[in-house]
Amino acid sequence: MAAELRERKRLRAELESVMGRKGLRSTSQRRLILDRLFEIGEHFTADDLIADVRQADSTVGSATVYRTLRMLVESGLLQEHRFADHEGTRFELHVGDKHHDHIICMTCGKIREFEEPLIEQLQERVAEQLGFKLQSHTHQLYGYCSDCTPAPSKSRSSRG
Repeated sequence: MAAELRERKRLRAELESVMGRKGLRSTSQRRLILDRLFEIGEHFTADDLIADVRQADSTVGSATVYRTLRMLVESGLLQEHRFADHEGTRFELHVGDKHHDHIICMTCGKIREFEEPLIEQLQERVAEQLGFKLQSHTHQLYGYCSDCTPAPSKSRSSRG
């Protein structure tokens, strides 16, 4: 919990610095958007954030939310993802240099993050074999989570 609080403070300070460099004021609406970002967590849509922010302050306009999201993406504090779930762009806070991949349920849209060193090693090997030096990648797996996968039906022969 203490590490998470430190990370939030670091991200907030970094954002304030980015806004200062861009000549943007730290308004109460922007601070509210940031607070809600930290509470929402990961893999949210702009619409999710707008709805959440408007519950706290109905005067915050969607344009303010979109401008703030764009600024966060451009500054590298927020990552954009376009998953094949037709929900549009999703966002997540970019915390440090820690890389992770995603597995997405094709029924309910649940998104789980994972890290697998073997996948990372294989990607590096393939890139090297093809004469590339990797700078970044996006790895997304699609399937059905345990809540959405139907239990296998028992055949007559297995009933015994």
